[in-house]
Amino acid sequence: MKLSIWNIYLRDDVVYVPTVAQAESGGHLGYFMDIDPVKVVSATDTEALQDAVIEAMRKGNPIVPAPTRATFPEPVLLKYAKTKSWSAFEKNTLVWTISEKDGNYEIKPKRRRADRGWEDDPTKSEVLPPGTTLNVVAQRLASLVYRAAEE
Repeated sequence: MKLSIWNIYLRDDVVYVPTVAQAESGGHLGYFMDIDPVKVVSATDTEALQDAVIEAMRKGNPIVPAPTRATFPEPVLLKYAKTKSWSAFEKNTLVWTISEKDGNYEIKPKRRRADRGWEDDPTKSEVLPPGTTLNVVAQRLASLVYRAAEE
C-alpha cells in the first residue's frame, strides 16, 4: 500500500527529472521532495526522456531525514534551470507527476494554482491499465511532454 511518486518538469523545451525522496520525521514517512541527482534532457529527445524516467522510477523514493525550517534547502531544480527563485522557475513550467500504488500507475498533469504552485488536474489524469510496465509508463509520459513542448 506504499505510494511512490515521481515529478517531471518541462521548461523552455528542457525536461527535468529529479530524484524524488520521501521525508522521514519521528519514524513516520511524510511529504515528498525533489533532490539530486536530477536528469536534464531535451524535450525532443524522447528516448533520453524515457531513459531518465525509467531510471528515476527504478530508484524509487529514497527516504531522507526531514529538514528543519532552518535547514530546508532551496529547491534543487533552480541550479539546473539557472533560475534565482522558485516563482521564476514556475513561470512557463509544465509539471506531471507519476504515482504508483500496488503496481498501478497514474500520470497526473498539474495545473497552475491561483495562489502559486501547482495542483493535480483531475480532468487530464490518466490511470494506466493494471500490469503496465515501466517502459510503457515512460513512453506515455514522453509522448505527453513532447506534445506539450510542440504546442
